Amino acid sequence: MTYRLGAFLALVLTAVAICTVTASAKTLMIDRGDSYFGENVVVAPDQVVQGDVTVFGGNAIIEGEVDGDVTVFGGTIEKAPGAVVTGHEQVYAGGLGSLVPWAAGVSSIAADTAKITTLLAYSFVVVLIFLIFPVRVRTALDRIEKHPGLSAATGVIALIASVPVAILLAISLVGIPLIPLEFVAIVACVLIGQSALGLLIGRRLFELVSPHTTPSPLGALILGLVVLCAAEILPVVGLFVVALVWTIGLGSAILAFIRETTFGGPHTSMSAPPSGPPMPA
Repeated sequence: MTYRLGAFLALVLTAVAICTVTASAKTLMIDRGDSYFGENVVVAPDQVVQGDVTVFGGNAIIEGEVDGDVTVFGGTIEKAPGAVVTGHEQVYAGGLGSLVPWAAGVSSIAADTAKITTLLAYSFVVVLIFLIFPVRVRTALDRIEKHPGLSAATGVIALIASVPVAILLAISLVGIPLIPLEFVAIVACVLIGQSALGLLIGRRLFELVSPHTTPSPLGALILGLVVLCAAEILPVVGLFVVALVWTIGLGSAILAFIRETTFGGPHTSMSAPPSGPPMPA
């Protein structure tokens, strides 16, 4: 149990880190010509940079003077009024789509690649959650199938209530250390719920393609996560899918910790005769 709990917390923290990763390059003030990778380089208004400036995967922001060439791969050159570049200005696969027909789409392709990588890493964490807690994921799946509306409503209420709960914990001072735990709990429930949603989607797709074949739970989950990732990449639909996954997934995971009898499921009636051999007369 200790191992499962430790692994679960590690996966939750990993998911949190993945969610908070930013794809933007950091900004670097430069005072000399050189090659720079994955950074937005800035030449200050009163700065004179001697030598060629080459930027890979970032932008060159020129506000002062560059005594040399400025070359950018996968970015743009931005010159402020009064900025001076004594050499050549060249941009390859950047924002100047007029240079080559495909140049305008390269930056968006790079952004999509970064987003796909993040989604795949996040999906890997979801798969690990399923492998560690299969029973809890199956319970959340049961809640989604039997109570989809209740799962969505519970998720919305939980997300809305998380803000005032965090405020109350902060006001109480004593509860401040519980605020990170609240955030971790929400992410944990979303991971469990997304695993259940992926399992449901993958299983339904398998049934459509091959009705007489029973897919393995892991295979169905992977297929479902691939579909979810593909949907989340789309510009407008992706935001809707993410919101849907968070609300329904979170709600189903919360309901997974509640007994089925609460929802009117199968249970033993109090008036039913006891099982076992008949009592002697």
